[in-house]
Amino acid sequence: MAFWAYIVRCSDGSYYVGHTDDLELRIAQHHVGHFPDCYTFSRRPLELVWASDFPSRIEALETERRIKGWSRVKKEALIREDWAALQRLAARKQSFETNPQPAASDFPQDERIKEMPINPTSVRAEEAVKPKAEQPSRSTAAPVIVLVRPQLGENIGKAARAMLNFGLTEMRLVAPRDGWPNPSAGPAAAGADIVLEKAQVFETLAEAVADCAHVYATTVRKRGVTKPVLTPEEAAQAVHRDAGRSAYVFGPERSGLETEDVALARAIVTVPINPEFGSLNLAQAVILLAYEWSKNADLAQPPAEDLLPPAPQQELEGLIEQMETLLEPTNYFFPEIRAAATRLTLRNMLTKPGWNHLEVRTMRGVLSALAKGPRKTREERGKG
Repeated sequence: MAFWAYIVRCSDGSYYVGHTDDLELRIAQHHVGHFPDCYTFSRRPLELVWASDFPSRIEALETERRIKGWSRVKKEALIREDWAALQRLAARKQSFETNPQPAASDFPQDERIKEMPINPTSVRAEEAVKPKAEQPSRSTAAPVIVLVRPQLGENIGKAARAMLNFGLTEMRLVAPRDGWPNPSAGPAAAGADIVLEKAQVFETLAEAVADCAHVYATTVRKRGVTKPVLTPEEAAQAVHRDAGRSAYVFGPERSGLETEDVALARAIVTVPINPEFGSLNLAQAVILLAYEWSKNADLAQPPAEDLLPPAPQQELEGLIEQMETLLEPTNYFFPEIRAAATRLTLRNMLTKPGWNHLEVRTMRGVLSALAKGPRKTREERGKG
């Protein structure tokens, strides 16, 4: 079975990057607006401009994420298969990361570029130009999500969905009550199958976090253990800042983490919560921490809509004049003693929304239609 990463060009010239296991079906769904909340829905018609297949969903998803973080220029170099341009852009990015003030035409070159072939179908041109010896001082590894003795498969699936929403894919399960895999997890994950497929099972929490330098226990109470207490935001900052792997640990749905579990952690993570109702379900707790971590992660966001500026005053004056002209014959401004105040109130109402020129024209079209009265139907015109 093949998995695909793809790029479509939208009607406004922007690009959307996605991944799927059925490319033909997914593009057809984009064309017909099958996903109302998708970036492409209001930007049809669309054009498929690039696609590449991969042997696993993980590779397709990782490629999608990588391309989403690229600039428009870099995406277009990929679309036209300009591998030399991709190399130059990747080298340029690396030069800015390692030397904040390079000369405009002087980018550092890695001699290994000549020896490393670039595979166009795997979209790894930028990997070939990154010096392997230089590592960023800031941690870029995503935290591991550890669920200790989870009880319901549905909750595991919902936690997986929450993880993938914010770019986390590594889940570890400690002694799940109903074993693993759990048939109830898949439907609850709502498409986050990649998380469930990669999930690892351990007998103890100590084994699950053995490779992690920083372990954060999520709990409302300290349970008699003296450890630093962090908010989700503070914990996320520490994960990004500190070298080494990090893990967020969540307890069973009914009771939460035991004291022995918390004792393994470096710090406690908790949130300000209603003291009279401090119970969060598992997926809610996961999404709180995943969201805070994602704020400083390189997750692509849909470009913001460009809002049209407010219409010029001249156009607003035309609208106000048209409305007053239509209202005059109806004696709307009667009695005369209140006419000035009524006109002022009307003006304030029409200028408050900050309508753009399209909205002003639409409103004037409405007024014109009301002034003309109802249109004759085809049958009425035929009788005339």
